Amino acid sequence: MTDLPAGLDDLAIETPSWAYANSGTRFKVFAQKGVPRDPFEKIADAAQVHAFTGAAPTVALHIPWDKVSDYSLLAAYAVDRGVRLGAINANVFQDDDYLLGSVTHPDPRIRRKATDHLLECVDIMDATGSRDLKLWFSDGINYPGQDDIRTRQDRLGDALTEVYARLGDDQRILLEYKLFEPAFYVTDVPDWGTSLLHCLALGPKATVCVDTGHHAPGTNIEFIVASLLRAGRLGAFDFNSRFYADDDLMVGAADPFQLFRIMYEVVRGGGLDPSAGVAFMLDQCHNVEPKIQGQIRSVMNVQEATAKALLVDAAALRAAQDGGDVLAANAVLMDAYDTDVRPLLATWREQRGLDADPIAAYKASGYFDEIVAGRVGGTQAGWGA
Repeated sequence: MTDLPAGLDDLAIETPSWAYANSGTRFKVFAQKGVPRDPFEKIADAAQVHAFTGAAPTVALHIPWDKVSDYSLLAAYAVDRGVRLGAINANVFQDDDYLLGSVTHPDPRIRRKATDHLLECVDIMDATGSRDLKLWFSDGINYPGQDDIRTRQDRLGDALTEVYARLGDDQRILLEYKLFEPAFYVTDVPDWGTSLLHCLALGPKATVCVDTGHHAPGTNIEFIVASLLRAGRLGAFDFNSRFYADDDLMVGAADPFQLFRIMYEVVRGGGLDPSAGVAFMLDQCHNVEPKIQGQIRSVMNVQEATAKALLVDAAALRAAQDGGDVLAANAVLMDAYDTDVRPLLATWREQRGLDADPIAAYKASGYFDEIVAGRVGGTQAGWGA
């Protein structure tokens, strides 16, 4: 085989603005040289990832981390650098008022404050031309009896209903879920079922966002992906890797076979077709590795897993499945996974005017030395800023 299936051309991977900022653990945020000082410099770095991969045309914003006085100016700046602004991510988890929750807080004043922020994010979507409002809530409780579980679901539904009504015709909600943290007894949106229930209650412009790091150990994420695609409710991925919990490491780092299995279900379910509306996003914190290189590597990892998924012999697999041949069916998948697609991807890039090795090309570009020398002074962007 000398060429990859054309489906790879449809894969676009959104990078997150916060991945280019300083980040760390709850123990320490580590500073690196050349880190952006404002949202414009984050966009400039994201444009480098697209320039060398050809597959990262949009950049997600996080509000208020990426707050600016003129979002149309930021959008124009992005276009000038060959990318566009993507999903708007709301932040209702870093304010002292949200100690006991945001939209599910017992105090109606705080619930109003949180909902108003979500509505502000829709205003920003209008200004940037963004399609997606991505919502993740840290809301939950730590102790039995701390608050009424059912009432909190009612409050969440009320807030989502108000925001949903504010959406434009071409805008939608991506409702993300997370098993635990910072709430440890009950998280108000802990799993895909809870997210899906709220999305179904809202309407067709509400879909589920699957963060690959937000599940219990052993969870079959590809089953979730297949089920949501079947229901037409898979809106987006937040790609990362986990070893223990929500580690937010480079996607494919911990279990590349899992990433392949997920992307096979995406291919099988028609999720690569742009009409399916699935947004492929990265959500990562590069604490010890260089920021831009970490994003490039993640994009490449998703491309490799997708290329292998596209190589699965669907006819042979179905024949083996229909014939009840367990080992033959498994072998079809393993043959595709065991294929070294790196030479095929190198050719794919060269055919599109890209360097065969994006990491090497980026290193040779001199961009890192340029930003280290030029970004002196000011306050570096960091996680939460």
